[in-house]
Amino acid sequence: MKKDIHPSNYRTVIFKDISLDKAWLGKSTANTKETLKWEDGNEYPLIKLEISNESHPFFTGKVKLVDTAGRIDKFKKRYATKKKEDSASE
Repeated sequence: MKKDIHPSNYRTVIFKDISLDKAWLGKSTANTKETLKWEDGNEYPLIKLEISNESHPFFTGKVKLVDTAGRIDKFKKRYATKKKEDSASE
């Protein structure tokens, strides 16, 4: 393996699937501002996931709509106003 091409800041973090409220320990270099106390009494950085292999329809075989932030409505609203602006400028 080549030297000095891999990140050196791997650390233990908590991944939490917010759609199932399920958490597990893993390693990551991702930055986060939140921490959470784990079962062993230590505090670890928290990385929130909206979907993981525990909740993804491909792995579970169940179809589940996950719209935690109203993304579909925001998308429709944003592009509806853009469409109106485009037709008004023509």
